[in-house]
Amino acid sequence: MCRALEVSRSGYYAFKKRPQSQQRVDNERLLIEIKRVFWENDRNYGSPRIWDQLHRKEQMRCSENRVARVMRCHGIAAIQRRKFRVTTNSKHDHPVWPNVLARNFVVARPNAAWVADITYVWTLEGWLYVATVLDLFSRGIVGLAMDKTIADTLTIQAMRQAIFRRNPTQGLICHSDRGSQYAGNDFKAILAQNKFVGSMSRKGDCWDNAVAESFFHTLKVELIHRHKFRTRDEARRKIFEYVEMYYNRRRAHSTLGNLSPFEFERQAILS
Repeated sequence: MCRALEVSRSGYYAFKKRPQSQQRVDNERLLIEIKRVFWENDRNYGSPRIWDQLHRKEQMRCSENRVARVMRCHGIAAIQRRKFRVTTNSKHDHPVWPNVLARNFVVARPNAAWVADITYVWTLEGWLYVATVLDLFSRGIVGLAMDKTIADTLTIQAMRQAIFRRNPTQGLICHSDRGSQYAGNDFKAILAQNKFVGSMSRKGDCWDNAVAESFFHTLKVELIHRHKFRTRDEARRKIFEYVEMYYNRRRAHSTLGNLSPFEFERQAILS
């Protein structure tokens, strides 16, 4: 080996006896902590969130560039995101609400504005449809319903769950796309009973409901695209665990200063 590398044997043995540098020792310790945070979050975190976890929350002295460099050297990278597709079916005869929300996605308090949306997940038993209600203040999911059909009852169930959990006051803005499940009389009746303000995206403009679309994009990247679900019940269980145990309570959200939705709400209440 020494002949092939054109180094002396004495130089090689001197290198073997030389103690590791402090920087190398520190990097190996940092690598252990990086891997811990990376796997605790199911490979969803890149270097900014891992650095924030170690530096700000765990008081570990390290720079973001150093964390990124160590991750790059050891091939540690978060799951790559895919582009999302719009699935809204707005071809119906129901009247729609104007776009009251108007992309004002930053609100000053909980239960001031919610956004609702539907997506679908493939299982070996067939499609599973998922409806959510998201609070714009904390980006937390406050309503969640899943079923094998996309009937109007799906969105109603998610909205009723959100109302039961949060007990909001009248005047709350509830924004959705123009799909028939949200434009139907039954869903509108729930909003009217609670004196909520209905709001809908403009036709063909998915960015009017970008926060809800973004959550489903995150759900699919971090969970759906990485599993092959054999049954709808398996998919239901995994999605429920992701939303209630991980996303709402643990996952750092860049919009919230790398706090989880529920942690962000707790700090807002305390302050």
